[in-house]
Amino acid sequence: MNGKSQTDGSSEETQAHEAPAPEMEAEQQAAQEPSEEETERQRLESELEAARRRVDQLARAYQQAEKDREEFKQRLTRERDRMLDVERGNVATTLLEAVDELDRCVSMSGQDASALAQGVRMIRDGLLSKLQQMGVERLQVVGLPYDPNTAEATDMEITPNPDEDQRVVEEARAGYRMKERIIRPARVKVAKYVAPAQA
Repeated sequence: MNGKSQTDGSSEETQAHEAPAPEMEAEQQAAQEPSEEETERQRLESELEAARRRVDQLARAYQQAEKDREEFKQRLTRERDRMLDVERGNVATTLLEAVDELDRCVSMSGQDASALAQGVRMIRDGLLSKLQQMGVERLQVVGLPYDPNTAEATDMEITPNPDEDQRVVEEARAGYRMKERIIRPARVKVAKYVAPAQA
């Protein structure tokens, strides 16, 4: 009888140890499930991360817009400078035509020392000085190989010297450049080598 009761007592103790108390189950469940504070913290962290990404995107977009604006500004400046150069070139070409007329007058007057001839020379020199201040330079082509980029061949001269072939021998009209742009090509006579006839 006593042995049976002892056995029953030990089995009850074992059951008590094996089956967790309802309070412990609730604590374990609560430990496994995130608390409201933890959930809120995770939500705020994800929102913060999304906000950081958005700020990064906006910063990159702003930098790109700033870069595009600078490039556009530089492009406008280059275009404006190019247009100004074209207009200056047009003005210079008109003035050069006037200089050509004055050159013809001076060449026809020869060594005339009259006040009128001297006045024409002074006007011509003044116009050339103004053109030089604008950056206009006269092209030097005589004696050099003919270059179609800087001169127009309007006449040809036969030469027996092969070294003079395709060289500019005379300038009919002066050519000019402004900066690196030819605003008026020269008109020139070009030598053409022809071998002497063998007797």
